[in-house]
Amino acid sequence: MKNIYKLENVYRKYKLYDESVEALSNISLDIKEGEMVVILGPSGSGKSTLLNVLSGIDNEYTGKIYFNNDRIDLYNDEKHTKYRKDYLGFIFQTYNLIPNLTVKENIEFGYQLSNNPFNVSEVIDLVGLSNMQNRFPYQLSGGQMQRVAIARALVKNPKVLFCDEPTGALDEKIGKKVLKVLQDINNKYKTTIIIVTHNPSIAKIANTVIKMNSGKITDIYKNNKVQDAENIEWAW
Repeated sequence: MKNIYKLENVYRKYKLYDESVEALSNISLDIKEGEMVVILGPSGSGKSTLLNVLSGIDNEYTGKIYFNNDRIDLYNDEKHTKYRKDYLGFIFQTYNLIPNLTVKENIEFGYQLSNNPFNVSEVIDLVGLSNMQNRFPYQLSGGQMQRVAIARALVKNPKVLFCDEPTGALDEKIGKKVLKVLQDINNKYKTTIIIVTHNPSIAKIANTVIKMNSGKITDIYKNNKVQDAENIEWAW
């Protein structure tokens, strides 16, 4: 598989009062196209900062970041916006659904942002919401709302799906169902999926695991056998 991302000597520093804090320290790594990748670490380890620089949300860093051999660290604001719109999907711990739109209408909102979207009905079926597409967000459980958020991001047909603590607000049973949906997306569409989490159990569903602490990569490893999301043991 070819690289979809390549990072070379990436640093991200913040000013905290009179001190300089390194959120990312000399990060160099490759991410393969079509993989399920988990960035694992405790709070403050730099994992969300890494997601933000990969996705172009944060461009106040030094170093080189290549996306499909194109240097996104050289992009201006307009090109960063186009990069996110054309190639990326985002899923967060908070669902950010539009309350006065139905499930289907929320997903159609993502459809309208893409030049090459997936079929809305197909995506709704994939995330298991066919019988709920006319409900409003207040009529859904947390897990159902997260599946709507996944479908809204997926329907754009993104090259990369970024997931920042996608199960953080969910219990074990529902969290596993959400992770299973992400696995199904990866298997069906070969979408590169990058999950940021502090839960070591989630690392078991990844092809590649990137462990972080104190702004540094402490380990990168491959799972010889990727586990089905519904069968992983949940860490507490």
